Amino acid sequence: QVQLDESEGGLVQAGGSLRLSCAASGRTFSSYTMGWFRQAPGKEREFVAAITWSGGSTYYADSVKGRFTISRDKAKNTGYLQMNNLKPEDTAVYYCNSDLRWNGRTWLDFGSWGQGTQVTVSS
Repeated sequence: QVQLDESEGGLVQAGGSLRLSCAASGRTFSSYTMGWFRQAPGKEREFVAAITWSGGSTYYADSVKGRFTISRDKAKNTGYLQMNNLKPEDTAVYYCNSDLRWNGRTWLDFGSWGQGTQVTVSS
């Protein structure tokens, strides 16, 4: 079983940037697809971004395309989410997951979750 350790989020003004990291231990991300979801108060958890560990193909929710970039460092077994031009509506708890799968309509989570990290964007 893989354990995921997320970096701290933070408070940032609208238009600012933050980078989250998700480090895996116990098992590598290997051939899986890892990624990020987020959950805002009173809302369901939603998909943000994913990356295939082997080939590096990336996928994004429409709401973050052009602003967020997901990447990975195989040597460090760590995934990253670079968030630029942040908006107040990006405020949420962000969670990484070690095994995401696309079922043709939506991303499903099959792996371990990180502990979650709060990102707050002030207007």
